[in-house]
Amino acid sequence: MAPLAPVRAAPPLTDVRLRAFGPAALTGPATAHLRALGAAVESSLVPGPTAHFEVSGGVRAETSWADLCPPGDAADEATVQALTGISHVHGRRDGAPRGLAADYAATCASVLTVQGLLAALLAQARGGSTTSVATGADRAALLTVSQYLAAAAADEQEAVELGPGGPPFTSADGVRFELEALEPGSWAAFWRRLGAPPEAVRTGWRPFQFRYATATAPLPAELHAAARAADWPTVQQAAAGSGAEVCRLHPPTGPGPAAPWDFDLGRPADRAARLPAGPALPLTGLTVLEAGRRIQAPLAAHLLGLLGADVLRIEPPGGDPLRGMPPCCDDVSARWLALNRGKRAVEIDIKSRTGQAELTELAAGADVFLHNWAPGKAEQLGLDADALGAANPGLVYAYTGGWGGRLPGAPIGTDFMVQARTGVGEVVRAADEAPAPSLMTLIDVLGGLHGAEAVLAGLLLRERTGRGVRVESSLLGAAETLTASATRLRARRPAGFRRPLRTADGWVAPADGSAAGAAATAAGLRRRPTTEAVAVLRAQGLTATAVTTDLRALATDPRLDGALTRDRHGALAVPTPWRFS
Repeated sequence: MAPLAPVRAAPPLTDVRLRAFGPAALTGPATAHLRALGAAVESSLVPGPTAHFEVSGGVRAETSWADLCPPGDAADEATVQALTGISHVHGRRDGAPRGLAADYAATCASVLTVQGLLAALLAQARGGSTTSVATGADRAALLTVSQYLAAAAADEQEAVELGPGGPPFTSADGVRFELEALEPGSWAAFWRRLGAPPEAVRTGWRPFQFRYATATAPLPAELHAAARAADWPTVQQAAAGSGAEVCRLHPPTGPGPAAPWDFDLGRPADRAARLPAGPALPLTGLTVLEAGRRIQAPLAAHLLGLLGADVLRIEPPGGDPLRGMPPCCDDVSARWLALNRGKRAVEIDIKSRTGQAELTELAAGADVFLHNWAPGKAEQLGLDADALGAANPGLVYAYTGGWGGRLPGAPIGTDFMVQARTGVGEVVRAADEAPAPSLMTLIDVLGGLHGAEAVLAGLLLRERTGRGVRVESSLLGAAETLTASATRLRARRPAGFRRPLRTADGWVAPADGSAAGAAATAAGLRRRPTTEAVAVLRAQGLTATAVTTDLRALATDPRLDGALTRDRHGALAVPTPWRFS
């Protein structure tokens, strides 16, 4: 059968009118995405702790800084990051908590808002009665650190040391660069070509390999010295000859396309089954087939599962090797559970003809097929949108990739390489810090949020057109969403921005609007315990909260009021990002 020529789809929210009002940080990214989805948006900036979204036809959404936590403790981006552990995880590389200079929690909350609105509209299209959704930056922030929380609260210890340190590296001619090596052989070959001592190469591999899990990489100083002894052309030659990849740190790339996803219509198809009578989550009765690895696609499928979908994971023979990644709870990786709890799984050898036929048969009965394979792999396996669309005309075929085919000559599309190439490493740090990608997996997580957002838009588009849909999102689109506000400002955040203040026994984080006043009392705060320091600042009319530096303590932190729970394996779980009614 000849491939089906793609039909460019009208956006799924065409003819939808929407009114949005609230603070810029909580409305800006959401309204940009809603407009890209075709909605006619009337927006206005209104100071306050909550953003409101009202869709013509009766669907409403609210997004607050504090949906779980006391408003005085989660009052803005700085305090949300400090309370939920983002500042701690991002600061691991530097040995002390540091807030991200980008509005990461608010950006993630905005994407969750759009997801909630799309899910509510989809539920109504399927005969449901959902009329409102609420989320919060605090809920979004907890979701972004869910893997780190689960690992910290596990009974087992980490497999590697969690001391400060990590990339990027700096060459002899001053080029700061990120390195990616997915195999120990390419790692060793790269450093041998730069003349690094063999023992430093050997001991550096494990912390480098685990940096995606731990947000830090205490590398031997000899590796940084070897990089500083080579000029940039020599570094590039070492990478080219070893199988490793390097990327110099770039400034922000500027705004990307209006939409961070692509939609194409497929074959005519039946619409989804109606929702069952009574209370039901928006995706109840829908099946998602996920062939994902690492974070991006598994997180997207996890979110779809939280919205009610039945998620079936495709794993290789022997199961996903990351199931056993330490630390474990009940012999299952705590990090793996943070992204995959509640999913069913089936083992299939997708490289074999039998396995390809098995997956195609499963796709024939699914609503969504979601993967983040390397570019071209789906076509090579005969499992691309054309092939699976022939088996199931109503399939929403979703690909969550790295660069979205938009950056010729780009390096491998992993989180830290995308941060380096798109300027995220500059945007997340204040002007007195050298640019450096965060070792927290910011873009993998935001990319997973984009992936779920694209699938929800695709499902709604299927309902409105009666055709299958192909959707694509990317880590590049996620990075552009995060850097959009920074590229408009055209300036880095000032020195010391979102830098917590020392107390006698910890740290305190002032809200952005209270930072100058709090800094004036910094010397006195160092002599006071944290609880007293927070009280002193509040007595002066300033807003501040204690900085979380022990993720395990969040399970009993009164500011979260029991929101964190344990699953059946004993792993710590964060609450669902939305409340529907």
